[in-house]
Amino acid sequence: MSRKLIAPLTVAAMAAAPAYALDVTRTETIAAPPAKVWAAIAPFCSIGDWHPAIAKCTLVDAGGHPQRDLALKGGGEIVEQQVFIDDAKMTYTYIIVKGPLPVANYQSSLTVLPDGKGSKLVWTGTFDAKGATDAKAKDVIAGIYESGLKGIAAKVAQ
Repeated sequence: MSRKLIAPLTVAAMAAAPAYALDVTRTETIAAPPAKVWAAIAPFCSIGDWHPAIAKCTLVDAGGHPQRDLALKGGGEIVEQQVFIDDAKMTYTYIIVKGPLPVANYQSSLTVLPDGKGSKLVWTGTFDAKGATDAKAKDVIAGIYESGLKGIAAKVAQ
């Protein structure tokens, strides 16, 4: 095959291949000590107390890992499994097992860091787009993070 033909075929194959490893990170500065912020988010099902999209969270054991079944306001369900937690470093990581979001291979972490007299909360995720453009998948996840971070800030301000 000539080089003139190989280059266009390579470009076409790359364009047809799915996108991988999209990243979204959002942060929120919170006027509360890290320990207070961590206490609000560390229990895996506490998301039901602070995320405005969650109607109900049910915690179950999934082979030694906490799993939360999230009933969404307006309908739908997301199942997430916690795969790592470090209370000393105030961080946990979870994956999506199933749900309606336009993502696959989703892994996310929530981390609380000291920030002056308050805290900095970092929510980061890595995933592939599924059934949507990369931009749309990133927008959906960013929106979830942004509303969640505002919910946490409001919860710890009480």
